[in-house]
Amino acid sequence: MTAWTFEGQPDPLGDSTVTLVEGGSFCVCARNGDILQGGAQGVYYADTRLLSRWELRVDDCPVEALRVLTGEPYHATFLGRAGPRPGRADSTLLVIRELYVGGGLREDLVLRNLANEPAGCLVDMHVGSDVAGLFEVKTGRVRHVADVETTADRSGLLIVSATRRRGTRIVADPPPFAMPGKITFRVVVPARGEWTASLQVNPILEGEESPAWFSTHHPLEHAEPARRRADWERLSSTIATSNRAFSQLLHRSREDLGALRIFEPGMPDEPPTIAAGAPWFMTLFGRDSLLASWMALPLDQSLSVGTLRRLARLQGAVDSPLTEEEPGKILHELRFGPQCADSAYDGRAYYGSVDSTPLFVMLLGELRRWGVHEEVVEELMPYADAALGWIRRSADPFLTYRRKTDHGLVNQGWKDSFDAVNFADGTLARAPIALAEVQGYVYDAYIARAYIAHDAGDSALEEQWTAHATRIREEFNERFWLPDRGYYAIGLDNTGRPIDSLASNMGHCLWTGIVDEDKAVSVAECLLSPEMFTGYGVRTLASDMGAYNPMSYHNGSVWPHDNALIAAGLMRYGFAKEAQRIVYGLLDAAESFGWRLPELFCGFDRAEFAKPVPYPTSSSPQAWASASPIQLVRTLLRLEPCVPYGRVRLDPIGLESMRIAGLPLAGSRVTIDVGDEGVSVTGLPEGITLLKEPRSPTPLAPSQIR
Repeated sequence: MTAWTFEGQPDPLGDSTVTLVEGGSFCVCARNGDILQGGAQGVYYADTRLLSRWELRVDDCPVEALRVLTGEPYHATFLGRAGPRPGRADSTLLVIRELYVGGGLREDLVLRNLANEPAGCLVDMHVGSDVAGLFEVKTGRVRHVADVETTADRSGLLIVSATRRRGTRIVADPPPFAMPGKITFRVVVPARGEWTASLQVNPILEGEESPAWFSTHHPLEHAEPARRRADWERLSSTIATSNRAFSQLLHRSREDLGALRIFEPGMPDEPPTIAAGAPWFMTLFGRDSLLASWMALPLDQSLSVGTLRRLARLQGAVDSPLTEEEPGKILHELRFGPQCADSAYDGRAYYGSVDSTPLFVMLLGELRRWGVHEEVVEELMPYADAALGWIRRSADPFLTYRRKTDHGLVNQGWKDSFDAVNFADGTLARAPIALAEVQGYVYDAYIARAYIAHDAGDSALEEQWTAHATRIREEFNERFWLPDRGYYAIGLDNTGRPIDSLASNMGHCLWTGIVDEDKAVSVAECLLSPEMFTGYGVRTLASDMGAYNPMSYHNGSVWPHDNALIAAGLMRYGFAKEAQRIVYGLLDAAESFGWRLPELFCGFDRAEFAKPVPYPTSSSPQAWASASPIQLVRTLLRLEPCVPYGRVRLDPIGLESMRIAGLPLAGSRVTIDVGDEGVSVTGLPEGITLLKEPRSPTPLAPSQIR
């Protein structure tokens, strides 16, 4: 039986580790390239730890770390030195370790002798695999697998668990001397010369071995991840700007999003999906993948198409309380951990998310606005209608959540920690709960369906979905609004009582357009108040609330993706200065994180500490944090395509100079230039008119648009 409950955060990996990622695989290692046993370090693929130990010894001594040179997200160079040679005070043996992660691991090892006489060395690689499931490692509950067997042969080592039907094969070139737990080379490194070796770690899943993606039998540039990365660089749009901070951040985001893509095995022509983040979420998540691919639309649209198609194939079809699957529902999380009777964390789909389903419909509607091929929208419409069917069966008028068993997540919105939904005095809310932002997502999903019906000439269906949208908007603004506080409740509890804490969720409501315009001024003021805005971003919970803790996961921290959507919502309602404060606050924070925005950081005020304080277990790279800078650019551009109605709105604000080349729009590649002389656009598809003005905050009914 699977347990999906939120069990707190894993132990921090700390600054002493390096994380490499590629698709659904990742490696966490020490700064000398070793994988040290006893903690969370390892090589992971399909939610299984293939290696739990990988320690290099030269003459029985560890390698001293000198420098880590990071390259592509899947590759790093580890420079180190062996101990001093006999009779010498300083080391003369440089150790170069090139690690490539992807479906396993490849290591290219070089010993460079800087002395004038040959060096005779004993080189050992200590190897171990506990075949642990990722959930076991993440929660610190690794179960000993008694039948893990290691056998040696002329090429290396084979490590397999018969019960879990998982393991790894390690092969080396030149052929090593192998024994259980260790691979040994006896070498002579020439004077002023080098000795090299390559080691490859192949995964074994369900009893079948497959080669690591960076095979030692082929040039590195021919490896599938390298080819995919080259395609990503060639086909995704590029953004150049005179703002150094933006330039650095956008470059890193583009690179990380490329590395987080997941390609489904056996479907080489299918567009990719995107993993939620490293190290613990290198798999498809409904909410995370949908929002990340939405925010990445100006960069690449294949992520959205691939994510929608994969989620459609996995859409709920039956009622299952343990997985919370229901007909029409979009999943929360997909896992592939070891299937065995004694593990509570086996791989399967879990559907305990209240927002993935409306976000699915929202994203399909947004793709339509960007002019993605009509065939894609038509192909996915039955799944969107099934999703809307689940929403309509579950919402009256509000969409609520309550877990089906005690194995599910207590909270099922994006703030899914057990204590994330609370009243102003800190009291936890009781389910079923209707979250504010989820009602906004439902509203936008209804609007999207009304527009699609209008395009199809189905006026009755258009009227039906417009009526659903109108009703939930009116009820939301009546039931969630707290007139004495000047903000929206984070949700309604099991009795229908407003959950009165001041939280960031209502910023998403601005983004979706469900907020009445006469309330938007007060919402904006609350979001940018000293209690909410740290100087780097908007807190998840105001500092004067009972549950506030700036070092918590959801009760006072700052999440970049949350802020990117809040900024977009503020800009939508005309609060340009407020939106810019958030954008440039995040840019300032990004510099402290090496130009890679993390999943979240602590919510201390900027006036108190000169730099943002990291959250110890924050994922990095993380999909929606990586996509956030792209969304920030779109917000400042005030870019709103509406291809079915022959228009694109573009009215930049707060940008000095910027050039976007290769922006995908309706099958064309558009170039946008922003500079001192204004804005120019080239490459617009035929029949598309450029409007240099922002859109209305609240959408008109489709029948009113001409």
